[in-house]
Amino acid sequence: MSIFSQLFGGGPSVDLTSKINEGAFLVDVRTPGEFADGHVKGSVNIPLDNITKEIAKFKNKTSVIVFCRSGNRSGMAKSLLEQQGINNVINGGTWQNVAQFVH
Repeated sequence: MSIFSQLFGGGPSVDLTSKINEGAFLVDVRTPGEFADGHVKGSVNIPLDNITKEIAKFKNKTSVIVFCRSGNRSGMAKSLLEQQGINNVINGGTWQNVAQFVH
């Protein structure tokens, strides 16, 4: 893994296809404006600033995939969720990366 990937989240090291096929909760943590410009089919928009306020939406999910524009905000979202006891979170990196696995 490159130093850039370690610092900014990079791409995930898990099989996103199987997680998505198993019904992972897809969460775009970009702003509403960014989300409106393009997003992953079936994803919900919960901006990074609202993650802790919306924690109830993450409870009882088998797995959660968070993503954004670069992987940086989704890395922060993953950390925030884990601090709140949500431990089944995958940083999917960019929304385009996740989109390629959604059909």
